[in-house]
Amino acid sequence: MARYVLKRLAHTVLVLWAAYTLAFILLTALPGNAISNLINNPQNQLTPEDGKLLKAFYGLDHPVVVQYVRALDALLHGNLGYSLSSGAKVADLLGDALPGTLRLTALGFVFGAVIAAGVGVVGSYARWNWLRTLLQSFPALAASVPSFVIGILILYYFSFQLHLIPAVDDGTFLALVGPAVTLGIMVSAPLSQVFSASIAATRRQPFVHVLQARGAGERYIFGRGVLRNSSLPVLTMLGLAVGELIAGSVVTEAVFARNGIGQITLNAVNTQDLPVVQGVVLVATTGYVLVNLVVDVVHPLIDPRIRADILAARPKKTKGSEKGAIPARLGPDEATSPRLPEEVATR
Repeated sequence: MARYVLKRLAHTVLVLWAAYTLAFILLTALPGNAISNLINNPQNQLTPEDGKLLKAFYGLDHPVVVQYVRALDALLHGNLGYSLSSGAKVADLLGDALPGTLRLTALGFVFGAVIAAGVGVVGSYARWNWLRTLLQSFPALAASVPSFVIGILILYYFSFQLHLIPAVDDGTFLALVGPAVTLGIMVSAPLSQVFSASIAATRRQPFVHVLQARGAGERYIFGRGVLRNSSLPVLTMLGLAVGELIAGSVVTEAVFARNGIGQITLNAVNTQDLPVVQGVVLVATTGYVLVNLVVDVVHPLIDPRIRADILAARPKKTKGSEKGAIPARLGPDEATSPRLPEEVATR
């Protein structure tokens, strides 16, 4: 297990380096930057000597390879550089904006998980066909509507019409509800789709029929068997959900006029502030890979089949293998079948 965790950590570091390098290459390949725009703007009345001093201060007078090596060395020392537009430290800009975005994405994730769980469970166990059909069509509907449309509708009805939430960020919890619900609806679409499909597939497994034949009730079967096995694919989707939350926060913060990483990204893209954009890419990638790392580590602890595969993948000499004997293997049904609840399996 320790080797598995170290391998995932190495992959995480590799992904962070690749994302930073790719962002640097793409951003430097774009024509112009904030300093070039400042120098070429005739309203600023900068002399050529002033332009050279600005480029030298930000290190833009060196070749691209030298700029990359210096930027990477500064990154390893915790320095993300300086904004080309304001001259402020990128780390300070991101540090001021990150708490608001973290609160938004965390609450949006909670709303998304609650919506996905409700849609998956009620849509699978509801007695009325019309309700099951309605909830089963929710993932496709939520995925097809852009997040900014959802945000505008929430603003119009719940802020301008019903006056239940503030239209702009005033620092209260209610001001966080509107954008969080917008993100929650967006991220709940794939989660509810996977959860509903997983519940349907798990209910067709043989162990469910065994429990029903032994007289177990529907609530017991769901709580002790179906829920655990059907939640595993959803756990795998959490990493993708975090990526959608980070991407959706850019649009959502712009719609609800909130200060955060999304607003900084929008301003940096408009002004071609390359160090700030690189810092945002690095922060977003770090959050994404860390969540995926946690999912990869937790998954084997929840699913014994994955833990068994990890242990079986380790090279190990056995007495039988030394004599040329073929080691016994589990059949496909034994290796992939869901687990029975322990108290039922021991009856």
